[in-house]
Amino acid sequence: MITETESRLLSFIDRDELIGLTQDLIRIDSVIRPEIGNTEAGVVRFIKEWISRELGVDPLIEEVVPGRENIILTVDSGKPGPCLMFEGHTDVVSEGNRDLWQHDPFGGEIEEGKIYGRGACDMKAGLAVNLLTVKAMMKSKVDFKGKMRLGIVCDEEAFMIGIQDYIRQGHADDVDACLVSEPEENQLCISMKGALRAIVRVKGKMAHGAMPLTGINTSVRLARIILAFDAFEGSEIKRCGKDEFLGWPSITFTVVQTPPPGEPIQLNVMPSESMAYLDIRTTPCQDHEKIRQQLQEILDQLAQDDPDFCAQIEFIADKPVVSMEKDEPIVRAAAGAYKDITGKDPVYNGVPGATDGTFLRDLKGIPSLVNGPGPRHMPHQTDEYVEIDELFESLQIYLLSTLRFLNGTILNGITDANFAR
Repeated sequence: MITETESRLLSFIDRDELIGLTQDLIRIDSVIRPEIGNTEAGVVRFIKEWISRELGVDPLIEEVVPGRENIILTVDSGKPGPCLMFEGHTDVVSEGNRDLWQHDPFGGEIEEGKIYGRGACDMKAGLAVNLLTVKAMMKSKVDFKGKMRLGIVCDEEAFMIGIQDYIRQGHADDVDACLVSEPEENQLCISMKGALRAIVRVKGKMAHGAMPLTGINTSVRLARIILAFDAFEGSEIKRCGKDEFLGWPSITFTVVQTPPPGEPIQLNVMPSESMAYLDIRTTPCQDHEKIRQQLQEILDQLAQDDPDFCAQIEFIADKPVVSMEKDEPIVRAAAGAYKDITGKDPVYNGVPGATDGTFLRDLKGIPSLVNGPGPRHMPHQTDEYVEIDELFESLQIYLLSTLRFLNGTILNGITDANFAR
């Protein structure tokens, strides 16, 4: 049941402002383009100026690596209570071939109740929700306890160096819970898949395409690896089954290159090297160290069967499976807010990939609930979009969740003990 105070808080939502802010963020190209030096810097400048203008305070800007920065802002009520963090990332993936888009990827165009553009749901919409949640809490002057903290970071789409630096700088030390506004259709995602990233390199011997027997063909041997890893994926799916929230484990070859980058492509030359990138997603039944060993054993077996086989696998990223229980205070607060705003029971789910919340949960033990706006299977696709009604719903849910969590008021009038520090 929504109280009079909560109704007053919700009245500070300006739907047009929410739409306009989301469009403004989409229109800033924050694809990482090393060839021209483009980073998230434009979005960081915009958000810094927005916070200074709309909230009347200056956020902390910290450089993680040259040209890539984190934004940190703490709003302290001055009263003992928990610290609730709102997390989001400023980078987006490439738009790819623009000719495949029906809408300008950086236009923020609106059609039939949807806002289109690269990052529309992943996650410029989520950033807008985070920013306007803090604004409404401040401008409405509702009484709350504890602190709100914005953590808007760089580099989520690659190696998540932004959130790791944020943690190293101590900004998560006093955080009691986090809302991660990644696109999940406002479902309450209480677990996240783990991830291993790897590069496979196959060495052979260059030869004339008309005389392949004078060389060693790396493409054939890479194909054997792909088929062998695919078979291993099938055995893991059979062994683990389908997780309630995370589905099946997977091993995906995302990039396959022969010859590798930097070498010229020549039709009549058999290259001496091939390489491939692997995106491995794991569920709770799997152990990352064991997977490393098993994949290496596959390569060892292929080498035993072929004296000319030479391949190495290098693991370049490791993100664990993380989860939490439904009775965590932040989950209960969000569940009640979801029901009061939508009139429906909350839907619990899991994130099919990793998020910055993975590191917050794994390294600091912070309950990190992923429940932002946007279709959960739309990120990284052409004509990415977010539905305006769902975006508006998300902001309402975030506001109620925030007020109830900070003040210790949970679902159906149940009150938790304050998190006084």
